[in-house]
Amino acid sequence: MTSEIKFGTDGWRAVMCDAFTFANVRLVIQAVADHVIENDMRDRGVLVGYDARFLSPGFANVAAEVLAANKIPTLVTDRDTPTPVVAFTVADRGLAGAVMFTASHNPPEYNGVKWIPHYAGPADPVITKEIEGHIARHAKAELTPRTLPLAEAMKSGIVKSIDPSGRYISHIQSLVNLDTIVKSHIKIVCDPLFSTGRGYTDRILKEAGCDVETIHAHRDPLFGGGSPDPSEGSLAELRETVIRSGADLGLATDGDADRFGAVDSDGTCLGANQTIPLLLLHLLRAGKKHGAVVRTIATTHLIDRIARAHGIDLVETPVGFKYICQVMRERNVIIGGEESGGLSIGGHVPEKDGILANLLLAEFRAVEGRSLCESLRDVMKEYGTSHTRRVDLEFSDGAKRDALMRRLMEKPPMQVAGRRVRDVSTVDGVRFGLDGGDWFLVRASGTEPVVRFYAEADSDEGISALLGELNALLG
Repeated sequence: MTSEIKFGTDGWRAVMCDAFTFANVRLVIQAVADHVIENDMRDRGVLVGYDARFLSPGFANVAAEVLAANKIPTLVTDRDTPTPVVAFTVADRGLAGAVMFTASHNPPEYNGVKWIPHYAGPADPVITKEIEGHIARHAKAELTPRTLPLAEAMKSGIVKSIDPSGRYISHIQSLVNLDTIVKSHIKIVCDPLFSTGRGYTDRILKEAGCDVETIHAHRDPLFGGGSPDPSEGSLAELRETVIRSGADLGLATDGDADRFGAVDSDGTCLGANQTIPLLLLHLLRAGKKHGAVVRTIATTHLIDRIARAHGIDLVETPVGFKYICQVMRERNVIIGGEESGGLSIGGHVPEKDGILANLLLAEFRAVEGRSLCESLRDVMKEYGTSHTRRVDLEFSDGAKRDALMRRLMEKPPMQVAGRRVRDVSTVDGVRFGLDGGDWFLVRASGTEPVVRFYAEADSDEGISALLGELNALLG
C-alpha cells in the first residue's frame, strides 16, 4: 500500500481501511518525525489535530505515539479542531509544525493527513518531496516506525492535551469588527455541516451579542449522509432555515472549516467567486490598500478588474492554497483566495480560514446594510459582469486523464464556441483565453480522480456556449 501514499494539492487523502490504514499512517508520521529531526526542530514540538471523521481521534493518537517515540514533544487537541485553528496554534506557540488529520470536503469514507510547517500554512512542494522521500526510504528498508504507548507518553509528559480555541478566537476578534455586526441587528444562521466548525463562527458571534441560529451543530462522522462541502448541493437545509427564519445571512464551513460558503437572505447560494470580490472591496474601503491581491488560475477575473481599478498588484498562482501561502510569506497581501472556497488576509496566518471568511462576510453585510446579491449586482455594474461555472468529470483511468491533458497542451484548439482562442496558459492545467475576455480552464484534480472544467463569461449564454463545447474538447 505504501506506493499509494502520494501527497496531492493539500496532503495525502485515501479511503479508510483501503489505503488509509493505521500502518500507513504510522509510516507517514515517522517520515514527518524524520523531517522534523533532520531540520533540527525536535525541541520546538509538534501539534496533532484532527477533524470529525470516523477514526480521526484514533489516527491522532497513533500519530502522538510515533512522535513521542521519536522524542518529539507533542500536543494533541482535546477535540476535533479546524485546520485554521491548528495552523494558528503552530504560529502562536512557535512549533515545528502540525499534523492534521482531515479529508476536508471529501465524502465520509475518506480520511487524510497533511503537514503544516512552522510558517503555519500548507507545506510547499520542497517539504512535501522531502517527507515522501522519507516514506519511500522506510518502505524500501521495511523499517517499522517507532511507537510509545499513549498512556506512557502522557504520563511522562512528552504528550499533552490542549484546547487551542481561546487564543485563536482572541486573534480572530482582532481581525473582525464584531461591534458593527452586533449594531446592525442582522440575523445569521450558521451551518458547520456536522464537523469541526462547531462552536467557532457561531460561538464568536453569540458571545459578541449577535442574533444567531445554528444547525447541524453536533458531530456526525457521516455528515448527515452527504459530504461536508459548503457548496450549493450540500446547503439545502441552510437555505431552508435562512428563508424560514427570515435571516439576513447563512454561513457554512466544510469538514475542517478551512473553506466557506454563504447563503443570501433570499436563499441564493454564493461561492468564493462571488464573495471574494466583495470582501476585496470591503477591505479596500476599510483602508487596507497596501499589498497585493492573490488568486489561483481557476478563480474569477472580477478580482483582477477591481485590483486594476484601485492600482493594486494582482498575482496569479496555480490551484492550491500552498501557492497563495508562498506569496503571503514573501510580500504583503491584502487578500488571497481561491475558487474552491479558500481565503486568508494580511495579518492572519497564510492558511485558508473558513471561520474568518464567514465573519468577514457578516461584517460586510452589516456595513452594507443590504443583501449580498444587491451588493454584487452593483459591483458588477461598476467592474463588469461575471458568470462562473465548474463541472467535475470523473476520470478513474489515470492514463486517459494524462493523455487528455497532454493533447490539450500539445494541440490546443484555435477556436471555441465560435470565438478565437487569444492565449493559452499552462500555469496549472490548460487555460484558454478567448476574444472578449471570457476564458475556460481544464485541469486534473490533485486530490480526486476527476478532471475539472472551469469557465467564466460575461453572461449566462456565454457560459452555456462554453459548456456546450465540453464534449468536443474532451472527446
